[in-house]
Amino acid sequence: MINQFVLAIVGPTASGKTALSILLAEKLGGEIISADSRQIYRHLDIGTAKPTQEELTCAVHHFISILNPDQYYNAGEYGTQARTKIEELLKQNKQPILVGGSGLYIRAVIDGFFEGPGKNAEIREQLETEAQTLGSEILFERLKKIDPVSAAKMDVTKVRRVIRALEIYYTTGKPISDLHSVQEIKIPFETVQFGLEWERKALYHRIERRIDEMIERGLIEEVRGLLDKGYSRDANALNTVGYKEVFDFLDGKITKDEMIRLIKQNTRHFAKRQLTWFRADKRIRWILVNDETNWSVIAELIKKEFRSVHKKPLPPN
Repeated sequence: MINQFVLAIVGPTASGKTALSILLAEKLGGEIISADSRQIYRHLDIGTAKPTQEELTCAVHHFISILNPDQYYNAGEYGTQARTKIEELLKQNKQPILVGGSGLYIRAVIDGFFEGPGKNAEIREQLETEAQTLGSEILFERLKKIDPVSAAKMDVTKVRRVIRALEIYYTTGKPISDLHSVQEIKIPFETVQFGLEWERKALYHRIERRIDEMIERGLIEEVRGLLDKGYSRDANALNTVGYKEVFDFLDGKITKDEMIRLIKQNTRHFAKRQLTWFRADKRIRWILVNDETNWSVIAELIKKEFRSVHKKPLPPN
């Protein structure tokens, strides 16, 4: 019987998750499990709105800056590792607080999904070469013949997912859809999710202000630094809103003003996709917030609701 509970704070970019989660960590005696697919990388600080050093000292954070930008990582690996960390914290009577806007990472932790066997470097390298020389469409057509069930759920432009599905087939001899059907992941805890809901126009204003602050703090210099460190703009970690546009600016393809406009536009679109993902999860309890919100009051409200769910005594405020 599940009697251990994880608190999750989800929502789109710029919705206030970081500040709220730090308050909750203080109130609940907890530690934060970051569920952000880009903050997990080193050197991507400004463009990913990573918690500041001051914020990192206010609460223990896990899965922040643990990989180099050219290291391969996926949601399946994250889900396994994050659950292990959560179980460690629960055994230590510390409250895990799962925080992030990467819906796939959240799902990987609280529901689990099959990612397949470990990386087969030789096969993957061959498939990546084929994708570059023959085109991703050829690989996608091959996958449709091998595993039409998985192909029907994929976008031909998501080359890495197509390559991964083919890699699993060539490694195991079985389509990933077959492996999905027999894989059962037991989750040893229950998750209570709270989502931060903003009026759309107000959220977009916050996003635009954040982008302006990122430029002022040195986003362009951060991207130059990544190039100076030898990282390629083709690295998966850098195929990200904010970084892609700055690369185009540095390459002389767009002006600075156009770069800023595109970052704001693409970030708004990204936030909309995040909301669409989270709205599909009916387990999330939404809390309406705005620019006048008292975050301490919201943290106390969540603390009380969370305590009412699992009836476990929590540290006093």
